[in-house]
Amino acid sequence: MSLIVAGCLTEYTNNPLGIDVRRPRLFWRLQSNRRSVVQSAYQVLVATTLELLEQGKANLWDSGKVASNESVHIIYAGAQLQSCQSCYWKVRVWDDEGQVSEWSETAFWTMGLLSRGDWKARWIGRKAETDVEMQPSPYFRKSFQITKAVRRAYVYSTALGLYDLRLNGQRVGALFAPGWTDYDRRVQVQAYDISDKLKSGENVIGVILGDGWYSGTVGFLGSRVYGERPFMLLQAHIEYEDGTNELVITDSSWKTSKGPILYSDLIKGEAYDAMLERAGWDQPGYTEDEAWETPDVRAGYNGMLVATLEPPVRIVQTRKPVSIRRTESGSFIYDMGQNMVGWTELKVQGPRGTKVTVSHAEMLNPDGSLYLDNLREAVQQNHYTLKGAGEERYEPHFTFHGFRYVELIGYPGEADLESILGKVIHSDMRETGRLETNDTMVNQLYANITWGQRGNFLSVPTDCPQRDERLGWTGDAQIFARTAAYNMDVSRFFTKYMQDVADSQLPSGAFTDVAPDAGWIRHKMWNTELNWFAPDNAGWGDAGVIIPWTLYLMYGDTRILETHYDSMVRWVEYLQDNSDGYVRPDYANYGDWLSIDADTPKEVLATAYFAYSTKLLAQIAGILGREKDQNRFEMLFTSIAQAFRNAFVDGDGHIHGGTQTVYVLALQFGLLSDEQKKQAVQHVTADIRLRRTRLSTGFLGVGYLLPALSDHDQLEVAYSLLTQEEFPSWMYSIKHGATTIWERWDGWTEHKGFQTPSMNSFNHYSLGSVGEWMFRFMAGIEADPVAPGFKNTIIRPRAGGRLNSVQASYDSLYGRVEVSWSLSGQATFRLEVTIPANTSAIVYVPGRVLAIDGVKSTDVYGDITLEGCVPLPDQRTGESSYQLGSGRYTFESTLTALGASV
Repeated sequence: MSLIVAGCLTEYTNNPLGIDVRRPRLFWRLQSNRRSVVQSAYQVLVATTLELLEQGKANLWDSGKVASNESVHIIYAGAQLQSCQSCYWKVRVWDDEGQVSEWSETAFWTMGLLSRGDWKARWIGRKAETDVEMQPSPYFRKSFQITKAVRRAYVYSTALGLYDLRLNGQRVGALFAPGWTDYDRRVQVQAYDISDKLKSGENVIGVILGDGWYSGTVGFLGSRVYGERPFMLLQAHIEYEDGTNELVITDSSWKTSKGPILYSDLIKGEAYDAMLERAGWDQPGYTEDEAWETPDVRAGYNGMLVATLEPPVRIVQTRKPVSIRRTESGSFIYDMGQNMVGWTELKVQGPRGTKVTVSHAEMLNPDGSLYLDNLREAVQQNHYTLKGAGEERYEPHFTFHGFRYVELIGYPGEADLESILGKVIHSDMRETGRLETNDTMVNQLYANITWGQRGNFLSVPTDCPQRDERLGWTGDAQIFARTAAYNMDVSRFFTKYMQDVADSQLPSGAFTDVAPDAGWIRHKMWNTELNWFAPDNAGWGDAGVIIPWTLYLMYGDTRILETHYDSMVRWVEYLQDNSDGYVRPDYANYGDWLSIDADTPKEVLATAYFAYSTKLLAQIAGILGREKDQNRFEMLFTSIAQAFRNAFVDGDGHIHGGTQTVYVLALQFGLLSDEQKKQAVQHVTADIRLRRTRLSTGFLGVGYLLPALSDHDQLEVAYSLLTQEEFPSWMYSIKHGATTIWERWDGWTEHKGFQTPSMNSFNHYSLGSVGEWMFRFMAGIEADPVAPGFKNTIIRPRAGGRLNSVQASYDSLYGRVEVSWSLSGQATFRLEVTIPANTSAIVYVPGRVLAIDGVKSTDVYGDITLEGCVPLPDQRTGESSYQLGSGRYTFESTLTALGASV
């Protein structure tokens, strides 16, 4: 295979529309069958039309031949970009032998509306109904004529609320657009290419508005947090072949009316009366809009209109139920076989006016009925009234549910397995990680982790998808971010979420517990007795530093560090200003949330996280070339670590509180002396043994528990905790049928049944942060902070426990990293690795290497030199290490050599 350039992306995306980044970043991958191939130079061409680019006329940017091995985050450096501009680009590269590739396939991006002056449209809505508590979803339509040949056409649209956009009867765009932001500050604008959807003659744009997060129910904060009713803004740009242009904009010329959606609320569900449907309302030829109303035109909007950062929400999977059961009351209960997020499509036939209720729940009560107690004020029900016209199909519009079980109430006739169909939705992120072992329960754990991510990554990383909460908790997000980045491409998702976090930062520098803030702090909705909802909870506010650092590690993204650097500095300075001798106080802190029989002192945890944010900020300052800040924060970290030891560590290395969490945080955050590290390892393992190999960590400790043990020669203890099947453990929930990660270890137990219903979610990703350990240690795929984004991969699999084989892969920006290892006879270890082109890796092979790619070793230490595989200095600790170029390699070793063990 010759040298090929593939996978061209702009701002992490394939051919994005309507971006507002003035200097977008370009990405590509290399493919070659030659080992150790490295890019030595590249040339990028960017032009305003495809024709110019094909002629080699780069009227926007010709980079020339640039000597560089970088193929990601290449910053556009051409002419100034304009609103609505199209930009076509291609790239070719030279390898380390001087071979030049063919030009890549053409990629493109388009610019959005870059200034307020580009907007001619007005915000429109419908006046509120006065006799109902929950508002019907308003319908809007606009008819316009196309009389000339269309060259291209784009529509730019957004809403304060949610919108369903249609053109000539066809849906355009994503679900739950424009996504959740702090609407007081910004709203995202989507761009869609409608060139092939327009036709000669009459065309119709139709829109349905939903309350969404803007004027619907937001978590347990109530409804109408941002506004009283939804509004929309839309502007279509039509360019004709003759060079003329036309705009179609929202204004008073549109028509609006209520329709069959009686209400549709994120938390309260939906009611739909099919008898009120208006057939053909969004298509040409509809003549019944004379009685429709003139829309209410809003004076304006004070927030920012920004291009969409997040990936779109889509239906990504459909699932059929696995069983059905008729109840004594005549309803039908389905098992979907998987706890999921989305809704069910109903297929029904019956008399006009018949009302069917579709109810959703995660679990069943002992009597077989739906377990609804944990929903609190949420109502996971959709009500459908039949129009009585043969077979009818219905699915909701602006609501979603978390469920495994579905009950049909009032269904006419006999329901069967074809009567409903599950629709799985989430922000559409490309799967990047795959992991499989010889252990079916470990495999199920990984499946549960990924399903928890699917269920809770919907515009923001929510805590749970079913009850009246569904908020973007920052602590949950930061502890799971690394796991999330292995599983899926979360580059855009977390870039957008970090904007939410920054928007919610208070003038003091404190980060909030949830983002978007949704009025939490501004409306002072905290419990004054418990001080729970303060703006600076340790491990929650620290997300403002940890998540950007995670994006840097996984994607090599320095722009996210630059963008939020000042916010991070303000956070650390806030913590310093509100500490006492570098020790954070015991107040306003969730602690190690939902730990089990272990009370971590809040001041210990808060001081540890203060140190960690400071430590990361010092590293970030160094990466950005801010040497004075780097020195300042390194000194601050040293002071905090010393204060931590003075305040909380005694002469025998006991840390105040004595919980597993205090020890693993101190170890992982670098707060202890060398001697204290040894003592901490002894104390934490003693606690684990005392609990009969059980963990006790909550949200903040669980992600660091197995890494801390593995980093300090306690790998077998880590594996024992991973595969522990008795309560509390990951496997305990799996033994009892879990298909997602539970919120709490004791969500359901054999001796107590269901935990307190006020807080008992069965789809809550936080405790699934163990997925990071599974990739980094069990599979051994690790990012190198010196060459981040997997430009150089550290491969160091750690065999142990009852596992004898692991297969894993991760799709980095450069290509797929693959690791497969197997253990036979408890002594022979086989490792296969694949490193993508234009990258390198350091691979650690346990034991003495016997052969590489079939070439046997004659050296006592197994040092074999092959093309692309160079042995590194070995400390003779039971591992051999090699520097690898790109390609595929196979290692065989013996674990009995040099005292090595698994």
